[in-house]
Amino acid sequence: MKFILKIMLALFFFNTQRVFALELDKKIDSVFAPFSDFFSKIVFFPVNIAGVDVPILILLLIFASIFASLYLNGINLWGFGYAVKQIIKKDNNGNSDGEVSSLQALSTALSGTLGLGSIAGVAIAISVGGPGAMFWMFFGAFFGMALKFFECTLAVKYRKFNPDGSISGGPMFYMAHGLTRKGMRKFGEVLALFFAIMCIPGSLGGGNMLQVNQATQQIIYMTGGENSFFFNNAWVCGLILMIIVALIIVGGIKSIANVASKIVPVMCGLYMLISCFIIVINFTNIPEVLYTIIKTAFQSTSVAGGVIGCIIIGMRRSIQSNEAGAGSAPIAYAATMTKEPISQGFVALLEPFFTVVMCSMTASVIIITKQYQNYTDGITGIQLTSSAFGSVSSFFPYILSFVIVLFALSTVISWAYYGQKAWCYIFGEGTKRIKAFQIMFCLFIVIGSSMNLQSVVDFTDATMLAMALPNLITIFILMPEIKQDLKDYCARFKVFNWLGVKINK
Repeated sequence: MKFILKIMLALFFFNTQRVFALELDKKIDSVFAPFSDFFSKIVFFPVNIAGVDVPILILLLIFASIFASLYLNGINLWGFGYAVKQIIKKDNNGNSDGEVSSLQALSTALSGTLGLGSIAGVAIAISVGGPGAMFWMFFGAFFGMALKFFECTLAVKYRKFNPDGSISGGPMFYMAHGLTRKGMRKFGEVLALFFAIMCIPGSLGGGNMLQVNQATQQIIYMTGGENSFFFNNAWVCGLILMIIVALIIVGGIKSIANVASKIVPVMCGLYMLISCFIIVINFTNIPEVLYTIIKTAFQSTSVAGGVIGCIIIGMRRSIQSNEAGAGSAPIAYAATMTKEPISQGFVALLEPFFTVVMCSMTASVIIITKQYQNYTDGITGIQLTSSAFGSVSSFFPYILSFVIVLFALSTVISWAYYGQKAWCYIFGEGTKRIKAFQIMFCLFIVIGSSMNLQSVVDFTDATMLAMALPNLITIFILMPEIKQDLKDYCARFKVFNWLGVKINK
């Protein structure tokens, strides 16, 4: 309770009135926008392909995903069944090192990715790139599975055990320690520091403020719009969510994982149930939906330029929804109770798959109800998805609002842990340092609920993608040792490869 009181006291001086929040918003936008634009232009520096500006970093992620899949002989396919077995088998972690089970680690990682990207992100991709963007989101998630395998295996292999029994891990540690083994200590330390610096604003913005803002906007939309109490008191939504988040994150990764393992099945199950209902009652339109997705994925009025544009839009949303290669999820996987890093790598294969299933549900509902055709009227993001649900039943958007709050909450608590670990990597472990970050993180929840986030969104998108640069460099360098570890693991545990491809070839 002392932790909550400290935050409440800070809020008294910081943000208790929407008027003040609006003034703060204007000040932040005027100061922050030029820097945000400059930084975004650097991160998204493009090359022109067929008349379309394609960010180099996106191209790098596409190449890395495909290369990683081929390098491990299509592990996205032959490793999937074994990954499922690792999850459903009875836990036997009594003699294992770690803080959470494999399932809890997966739930925590999923809670960090199944946020805005699965509902609003898909709607944005479809409204901008057409239904064909969904095809390329699936493409990105499929090949991204191999990247998840590499980064999550490395996270467990190079994690650090703290004196108090807690675990610190993630890209910062396999960059610093993994590259040190390769004789590149200084280079690894620079990459680790850059990643941690980018991870902090990424957690405060895209993993916090953006999620809270979208959840608040949906609540306002469903409670009367401009006539809603929350329209002039959006900070109240933020305050309520802040208290809930504070009570969860103060317990550390065990508390976060425990909550995530309960929230994720509920929100995913409820969302999929309603989505499937809408799809079933419109089952006669399913062939048309599939045809529309495939057709628009490869066909456009501008031919090559249009197709490339559709690919980039789909891939960008895919990367930001499943975060394969970004390096965020490995921070959660590092705390897994296991002595076999490769085992957790297999489990991580499932994360992009589950994410794209949720994204597919959103896309299917939007396309099958044909609500995406209304995007020219200004319906985008959360409102587009809500409009698609509401076209079937006026009650569904209310259920969607509840699900959106759960999605936002799950993402926020996971990114609180990610940001905290990056913060501690820079400033050191310690109760006071951790509390300082947690208080700051919670304050940003209230700010995010009542602010116009356009400039912040651009910046946080850039920081979250910038995290991928040092992460991919490290993965490429350490790929050979992980492949050798995989060979040894498959030999010891007799992993069956149903494709008939020998991993030790």
